[in-house]
Amino acid sequence: MEVHFHPELESKLTHSAAQQSRNPDELVQDVISRYLEGETRFVEAVKRGEGASEQGEYLTHEQRSNP
Repeated sequence: MEVHFHPELESKLTHSAAQQSRNPDELVQDVISRYLEGETRFVEAVKRGEGASEQGEYLTHEQRSNP
């Protein structure tokens, strides 16, 4: 896969990689990997919440605001 960045973003990426003594390709791989892991956790949490809601396990706004 080949990805093209706008010159400004590519410059920031190159600068950030250099500050970390890393290759820009490695940095992009790491950033994308962490992003996708976070997305997976988010989607799983939403699905758990939807499942709980379907089973009647939820708090109303008033219950959340008044502990």
